[in-house]
Amino acid sequence: MLKDHGNNHREITLQHGKLHVFANDEVYENLGHKVYEMADNNLSIPRNVYMSYTPDAHVGIGTCIGTTAVWNMKDGFVSPSIVGSDIGCGMRVHLTPLKKEDIVDKKLRREMIKAIEKYVPANERGATHYQNIRVEKIVSEGIHGLPPQYVPDYYTPKNRRSLTHVEHDKFTYDTDYLDTIPDKMWSRAWQQVGTLGGGNHFVELQHISIREENREIAEKWGLFDGQVVVMIHSGSRAWGGMLGPKYTKDFRAAMEKWGVGTADPNLVFAPIDTEEGQRYLNLMYSALNYAVVNRHMIAYGVREGLRDVFGSDMETPVLYDLMHNYALKEFHRNQPMLIHRKGTTRALPAGHFLNREAYKETGHPALIPGSMGTSSYIMVGETSGEKNFYSICHGAGRVRSRRATKELVSVDQFAQSMKVGTEEEVLVNQRTLQSILDECPQAYKDVDQVIDSVVGAGLASVVAECKPMAVIKGV
Repeated sequence: MLKDHGNNHREITLQHGKLHVFANDEVYENLGHKVYEMADNNLSIPRNVYMSYTPDAHVGIGTCIGTTAVWNMKDGFVSPSIVGSDIGCGMRVHLTPLKKEDIVDKKLRREMIKAIEKYVPANERGATHYQNIRVEKIVSEGIHGLPPQYVPDYYTPKNRRSLTHVEHDKFTYDTDYLDTIPDKMWSRAWQQVGTLGGGNHFVELQHISIREENREIAEKWGLFDGQVVVMIHSGSRAWGGMLGPKYTKDFRAAMEKWGVGTADPNLVFAPIDTEEGQRYLNLMYSALNYAVVNRHMIAYGVREGLRDVFGSDMETPVLYDLMHNYALKEFHRNQPMLIHRKGTTRALPAGHFLNREAYKETGHPALIPGSMGTSSYIMVGETSGEKNFYSICHGAGRVRSRRATKELVSVDQFAQSMKVGTEEEVLVNQRTLQSILDECPQAYKDVDQVIDSVVGAGLASVVAECKPMAVIKGV
């Protein structure tokens, strides 16, 4: 049964519960039947309070990317499948004093790419440059666990943006659970601090254009037309990557013991108050700490690279850092709830009590990447976003698999979308486009349709559009 609420909001009654879908007509009509099968499996987890898809929704393992799923803390469930494998994966944007015209020269942009790569390892396994960072400190204390030399504003306590302009600078949890982590995991995680990783992770140099209706907010955030910003997408690397499979296995064993399950063997869950649930939640927080620090250190490396090109006076203050793969206790409807966001971004409006102090007045920046060759967006939440627990999209969302992309899209088509050979060419760090073909714009939904869906649903509005100029991709 379908109930159309208007404004890009549909409510679909499935066998096991109700699914809310936020998408315009074009996006909605192309979602495909599989996402509804996965939603119904998720809704079969007992006592679900709410579940929705944002317009970037697409098939994942156990749960679609683009899912928000909510349970009450007192009697609810936690699911690693509805968190995702890259725990704490998220976005970060840093400001620069540069303007588009300052870096329009291709030779200069190539120099910038090379300089950043010197400090930011962009291969899948990674090899950290920061050997004095202790993993046990950062997974326990977040950014506070870093040596002061890596926190650029450590010595300016009245303006410590590194700690105040991030969604979370530290997650507190029972660190006794760290005793269960094997030695090899500590070692590999140490090797990857400040590294980009592969897949859809990136560092991108962009120039922005301000939306007139939100110009006042943009100016308060320090944005201006033509400004060059740095957008970063990465996660918890090996730390979160090894937690996911291990605890999926533990959950599956517990579910067999309890005699529960769903039609999808990849969907695992446990009551929040069980030993399995508590162990996962506590160690998930350790991965969230790692993820925030990892993006912080990538940004630190970007600043060092830009200083090599533009001089030691170059400063790149953080605009915001936020996640899109996690389960977090939040207060909604005057009670504590566990909000799972798998590939969805929190977008709080002005005045919301969960905003960091720096963004109480305006609401915080919600950072939405597109794909290589397409725009990304900086948005701000609207009060009407409460209907979706203040969740919006996390990006464009894949429209086809990596294998299908390689079979259906040619390198020439990829090159055309990147404007190769023109003055507007989006430069990349990889020697050939073939090596990153599975990340081409044709692999993703039309990000403008995704953003139109979010805006039309009243979940958030656009503050600035960000157009790519240079991309550093991991392989």
